[in-house]
Amino acid sequence: MKYKDRSEYSRLKSKIYTRFFALTAAAIAIVFALYKLLWKNRGGDLVLYALLKIGFDRDAAEFIYQNYFRNLTDIIWIAAVAFIFLIMLRLFMNWFTKYFTSINRGINALLVEDDNEILLPPEMSATEKTLNTVKHTLRQRKRAAAEAEQRKNDLITYLAHDIHTPLTSVIGYLSLLKESPDMPKDKAEVYLDITLEKSLQLEKLINEFFEITKYNLQEITLDKRDTDIYYMLLQLTDEFYPVLKKHGNRIELNADESLSGRVDAEKLARAFANILRNAVSYSYPDTVITINAARDGENIVISISSRGKTIPKEKLKSVFKKFFRADESRTTKTGGAGLGLAIAKEIVTLHNGTISAESGNEITTFTVRLPVL
Repeated sequence: MKYKDRSEYSRLKSKIYTRFFALTAAAIAIVFALYKLLWKNRGGDLVLYALLKIGFDRDAAEFIYQNYFRNLTDIIWIAAVAFIFLIMLRLFMNWFTKYFTSINRGINALLVEDDNEILLPPEMSATEKTLNTVKHTLRQRKRAAAEAEQRKNDLITYLAHDIHTPLTSVIGYLSLLKESPDMPKDKAEVYLDITLEKSLQLEKLINEFFEITKYNLQEITLDKRDTDIYYMLLQLTDEFYPVLKKHGNRIELNADESLSGRVDAEKLARAFANILRNAVSYSYPDTVITINAARDGENIVISISSRGKTIPKEKLKSVFKKFFRADESRTTKTGGAGLGLAIAKEIVTLHNGTISAESGNEITTFTVRLPVL
């Protein structure tokens, strides 16, 4: 890398050296010309003539020349050389600072929202390349942020629309129950079942709103402690029992009961819960979701596999992006706000781990690798 930097700036350095030596040579040439044309063999006469012209008599003029010019000739010419060199140096600095002006213009161009390339002098191609790379990166990040914001706004709009439907049903059926106290018991139970179902759906939608808010406003920090990972996974399977039962799924846990590591148990449980929730949402009914967990050298590897529609490769690359939903329709029956896997990835990354996804032959597997310590 250092060699490459030297190579990229070689033109600039060569131009600086050339300009510096040219100015130095010009200063020497000017002094030499002044010496040859004005001073050599006639310098004394010129000084005497000038002194006589300004009012000194002959004796005074010769005294001044002898004591202040002839005896100090070396010092005078050194001073002359230094003076001319300083003038040349000033010219050199004025030329050199033009590069900083060019860089400032390039930096200001980073703030301009256009597709024009930043142009610098040819000898500053390395800086030009860097500034253009930064400009392209900033433009891409801004575009990605705008797209993410748009997706978030769309999701909020869709969720707000979907909230209205179950809420209307809950209010309607509760109103019917209140207005008809003598309603037959079997019919009242049907209304209560529908009300409960719509209430649960409403709870899910509200939780998605909270998830969006937490993701955007809350910075995730870790509190790592020695944790029984086997028990954590076992506890998760118990917590998911109602959801699994409703969908006809069950979890099969294959893990060593002594499996443990230094992690933030609460955050990591949230990550695995998000992965499991995704597995349940997209798995076929009445299928098994398998959790395999084992130690592999200095890492703990946990994989969660489910049977469902194969995720296309082009979508598989985006499953960990925030607000991405494999189901592009706006229904909330499958998939949530598109943040669960994004949050899971962020938590795993903060643990210095990795998370990946594979899908084929109607089997989708999410694999998490975590360092033991």
